[in-house]
Amino acid sequence: MKRVATILLALPLAACGAGEPADEGARGTALVSTVAPQQGSLPRVIEAYGQAVPAANGTVTLSVQQPGQVVAVPAVAGTTVAAGQPIVIFALAPAARSAWQQAASAVKAAESQRETTARLVTQQLATRDQLVQAEKAVIDARVALDALAKEGAGAATMTLRAPFAGVVSTVPVAPGDRTQPGQALATVARAGALIVTVGVDPARRGDLRVGAPVTLTRLEGGASVTGHVQRVDAILNPRTRQIDVDIAYPAGAILSGEAMKVAIETGTAQGWRVPHRAVVIDADGKANVFQIVGGKAKAVPVTIAVARSDDDLVTGAIDPHARLIVDGAYQVGDGDAVRVGADRHAAASRGTGSAARRHPGLEPGSIMPQARRQEVLALRLPPDGPRLKAGATEE
Repeated sequence: MKRVATILLALPLAACGAGEPADEGARGTALVSTVAPQQGSLPRVIEAYGQAVPAANGTVTLSVQQPGQVVAVPAVAGTTVAAGQPIVIFALAPAARSAWQQAASAVKAAESQRETTARLVTQQLATRDQLVQAEKAVIDARVALDALAKEGAGAATMTLRAPFAGVVSTVPVAPGDRTQPGQALATVARAGALIVTVGVDPARRGDLRVGAPVTLTRLEGGASVTGHVQRVDAILNPRTRQIDVDIAYPAGAILSGEAMKVAIETGTAQGWRVPHRAVVIDADGKANVFQIVGGKAKAVPVTIAVARSDDDLVTGAIDPHARLIVDGAYQVGDGDAVRVGADRHAAASRGTGSAARRHPGLEPGSIMPQARRQEVLALRLPPDGPRLKAGATEE
C-alpha cells in the first residue's frame, strides 16, 4: 500500500508572527516628545553687526605743516607703541628751512635796530616814537619765527612720536615720499579707544540707552566679550540709513577690524519659557504651540517676546497643567491624536513579552524576509514515518 504524504503549507507573514501588529490605540497617531510648561524671564535684546574701529575722539593724526620728505618709518601700521615712541622721521624741504633762517635773521636785525634807536634816544638824536616802532619790529620778527618753529621749520629733520600709548592705525606714506604741508603721515589710536560701531533700525532707537550691557560675539568664532553702549547717534547714517551705535569693551579684548555680532540688552521680558522647537509658525506667519489635552494636540496661539536658538519666551493662554509638544510639533495639527515617546517604548515592551505572537526563529520586532513568506517549512512526521518536506511524495 502506497502511502502518499503530500503536505503543502503556505505560511503568510501574519501567521508566522514575524512582527508585532501595531497597537490599536497607536494607529493614526503622531509620536511626539513633551515638556512641562514653565514661566520665566529672558532679556530683551537688539542684535546688530559691525566691526571694531578706532573711536573718533581717541585718535590723533600726525602731520607736518611744512613740505618735505619721509626719511624712515620706524613703526608701521598695526604696531603697538608707547608714549613718545618714534613713528615717522621727516626731513624738511630746503625752501621751508630757508624761510625759517630768514625769519631768524629778521629777529636779529630788529633787535640790533632797537639797540641803535635806544642809544640815539639817550643822545636826543631819536624820538620816543621811533624807539616804540623799533621794539614793535622786534616783537613782530619773533612772532614770525616762533610760528615757523611751531610748524616744524626750525630743524632740518623731525621725529614724529606717539602722543600716548596705543596702536598705529594707518601710515599712508613710505620712506622717500615727498609730502605737502599738512598731509597726514600717520594715525595713532589711544589704547582702549577702540569701539565696535553697529547699525540699528531707527524704529528701535527708543529702546537704546547709554550704558546698556552688550554681549559681543566674533563672527570668526571665539569667546564672547562683554561691553556697554557708549554712544547713540541722533541722526541717520546717510549711507546705511540706520542709527550708529558705539559699543565700548575692555582694552585689548578685540582687535581693530574684527567683525562682530552684538546683542544689546534693552530690558527683561516675562512669560512662558519654551524650547525653540516647540514654537510653530504657520503659513500666515502666526506663532502657535501645541499642548496635549485628552490625548490630542491643541493649538495655542502665542506671541513671541524673545526668540533665541535654544529657548523662546512667549505669551499666550498656555495651560500650566498640560504638557507642551516639542519634537513633532511641526507634524501635528489642531485636534490630531498624539502619543508621547514613552508610550511607544511601553508598547514595544508589552509586545516582546508575548511569545505566541512572534515566530520562534525571529528576534522580537524583526520582519520575516519577503523571500521566506511562501517558503514551505520542513515538518516532523509521526515517529514511525519518514521526515519529509512539503510537496515531496513517497511511493
